[in-house]
Amino acid sequence: MTEMKRVLIIGCCGCGKTTLSRQLSQRLQLPLIHLDQLNWRDNWQPVPRETFDALLTAEVNKPAWIIDGNYNRTLPLRLQYCDTVIYMDYPRILCLWGVLKRVVTSYGKSRSDMGGNCPERFDCEFLSFVWNFNKANRQRYHQLLTQETGKRVIILHSRRETRRFLSGL
Repeated sequence: MTEMKRVLIIGCCGCGKTTLSRQLSQRLQLPLIHLDQLNWRDNWQPVPRETFDALLTAEVNKPAWIIDGNYNRTLPLRLQYCDTVIYMDYPRILCLWGVLKRVVTSYGKSRSDMGGNCPERFDCEFLSFVWNFNKANRQRYHQLLTQETGKRVIILHSRRETRRFLSGL
């Protein structure tokens, strides 16, 4: 199997994509790109689609990276360029817990993986999105990943599996 140089990390909000991407970036000495940093400006204002696409295209054309985030519309582009996909296929209750923990610990503060000043907030619509994420995306993600040939596909189902994966590097 080839070494990891272009790593895509996907999964539900609250599963720990950002934490894993930071740890992998440090261990593998690869640049880290957070899709939220490309997309968001102050006060949760998204950049225009064309701007986001241009920023993302510039990143995926670089020789090495870890990209953290879903943004389903651009998943085919990122899959085209990556050599490794890590899908954090966690149970929804674990993801919901991760989001609620993040809200409690970071409420009113902007996280470092966000673009601009986007303070953490409590949002029922977002919690509903997290609760329904697997129902809306899991089957499609598995289908996409089974079609990927020549790429390393790693599916992690729990924090324990993620810790084992990291310790095995």
